[in-house]
Amino acid sequence: MAPEKVHLTGEKATLLATLYGRALDARSPDPILGDDLAADAVERIDHDFTKTGMNAGLAVSVAIRGRFIDRWAAEFLATHPEATVLHLGCGLDTRVHRLDPPPTVRWYDVDYPDVIELRRRLFPERPGYRLIGSSVTELKWLEQVPDRAPVLVVAEGLLYYLDPGEGRALIRAIVDRFPGGQFVFDAVSPLGLKTQKLNRPVRKADAHLVWGIDGPGELLAIHPRLRCLSAVSAFDIEGFDRLPTPHRVAARIAGLLPGMKRAAVFYRLGF
Repeated sequence: MAPEKVHLTGEKATLLATLYGRALDARSPDPILGDDLAADAVERIDHDFTKTGMNAGLAVSVAIRGRFIDRWAAEFLATHPEATVLHLGCGLDTRVHRLDPPPTVRWYDVDYPDVIELRRRLFPERPGYRLIGSSVTELKWLEQVPDRAPVLVVAEGLLYYLDPGEGRALIRAIVDRFPGGQFVFDAVSPLGLKTQKLNRPVRKADAHLVWGIDGPGELLAIHPRLRCLSAVSAFDIEGFDRLPTPHRVAARIAGLLPGMKRAAVFYRLGF
């Protein structure tokens, strides 16, 4: 099988870094996610992944972030076995395979058409699983999704790349369309935007974070049906003890500073 050639730029290129991070974790002696599909995909892509800015230390951060969101998603699916899942800006994430939901769950991976076509070539099909090639902010794609079941919206590593107005419109459209559900995602604050140059994969991809969310109140103002179920600092999630010492020390210092502690937050919103 010939290697897959990829030509991605800007925020699209960051998906190669996170894929490589999950692959590095899978190859480690004591993996956090154990994402063997990611490791296999890296072997099948013709790309110098060392140029993504990802390394073993950052790979731990990628893995613990993915595991945290996986757990929130799994909790929702455990109580809603016939839910619809919208995995927005899915990139090359293998979350549907890691969580392995029953075929009663309708799972939609949504991303740009070229990313979706690459997914088709790299990852297997499965019951109840569908791919949609579209920018998530071009809202016509929502018409392809039945609107009767509760919805779980997973948006890891996405919202901060969206234009704030378009991001709010996306959230409003989903809340208006479905009878109820949850949003699960990570976000950065305005201070987090100012520190983005410290993020090597973002810098290497020449990507730009543009939407800084200043706490739950800003999110709840998007739609009257929204409520905040959880808001957890990235410095408080399980797994930071697995970071290499320099990364762990830097994270602990940053976590002691109130502004930095809120620079990256995981949100779970209900409606």
